[in-house]
Amino acid sequence: MAHESDTDYGPLTGLIGTWQGDKGMDVAPEPDGPDNNPYYETITFEAAGDVDNAGEQFLSIVHYKQVVQRKSNDEVFHHQVGYWLWDASKQLVMQSFTIPRGVALVAGGAVVADGETVVIEVAAGGRHAEWPIAQSPFMLDKARTLAFDQQLTRQGDRLHYRETTLLDIYGKQFEHTDQNELLRVQ
Repeated sequence: MAHESDTDYGPLTGLIGTWQGDKGMDVAPEPDGPDNNPYYETITFEAAGDVDNAGEQFLSIVHYKQVVQRKSNDEVFHHQVGYWLWDASKQLVMQSFTIPRGVALVAGGAVVADGETVVIEVAAGGRHAEWPIAQSPFMLDKARTLAFDQQLTRQGDRLHYRETTLLDIYGKQFEHTDQNELLRVQ
């Protein structure tokens, strides 16, 4: 791994820092229908250097931690850790993460930059079978994740994201969505 000051993070450079947002909306599945949960969160992105995969692939690495709390009671209801990876030679962005429910995934996609606006889109599972989703036996049986997609849009110190997790839960498919707008605070 190279020292992070020597690493070119490409389109991930603009994510590095601490972001906070209080306009979040989580639309989650419940047995009797969708449950809407307003939330606030902090996401911290940290430069983590780069890695050489077998001398053929060179990835720049940004580590992140996301902590999401319900506005109704300040309870943490989502805690996620992972990495954003940039493969400059292939112009490929990847996200890998785990959540403490027994689910982990690797998503891949593309970046479109237009001036100060950078849009990152990644997907896993579903029609993107080359990007896998791993789940515990319990989750496979009770709340199977079928597909995941996320779009991040950064404009300067503003970050908006929308993500959809397609679940097989309560005997039906449900599009669990989360979206928020955050500001860089550090």
